[in-house]
Amino acid sequence: MNLTAQLTEQLDWHWEHQLRPRFDGLTDDEYFWQPVPDCWTVHTDGSVDFAYPPPQPEPVTTIAWRLAHVIVGVLAVRAHSHFGGPPADYETWSYATTAAEALSQLDDAYANWTAGVRTVTTADLEKPIGPAEGPWADRPMFDLILHINREVIHHGAEIALLRDLYAHTTTKEN
Repeated sequence: MNLTAQLTEQLDWHWEHQLRPRFDGLTDDEYFWQPVPDCWTVHTDGSVDFAYPPPQPEPVTTIAWRLAHVIVGVLAVRAHSHFGGPPADYETWSYATTAAEALSQLDDAYANWTAGVRTVTTADLEKPIGPAEGPWADRPMFDLILHINREVIHHGAEIALLRDLYAHTTTKEN
């Protein structure tokens, strides 16, 4: 049994058959749409709403904010930390100010992460992740890959739901 292949296939299947097709045609209006007042978002100047610890209750976030989280924090930072991908962090990232740019960044971050995962051996899956993952440092790489799969699927579903809400609650001018 090739565990690395199974881990990669789990996310790839979801990416190819559910998640990525749901993002096709994403418009800038949807990308920045705020379903409730005071949403956290990526702004048209490239700045991003963020606070740590977050206020309570945590703000609702836009598609732009959620995509930025998946692109940077879930995929790009991890691809850099574990597989030598391009440098990435929340503070210096050039956040997408259009839906098309965000989808391009998402595709690149996904490609870099999955290319790295494909190089992981069965022995690597059992090794501790290391200090790049803070409190996860002593956990095996297997756990991190499962976590990333869950994060991409989870946040992808949130983005899909926001697209559905947008389609059913806004009027579009032709």
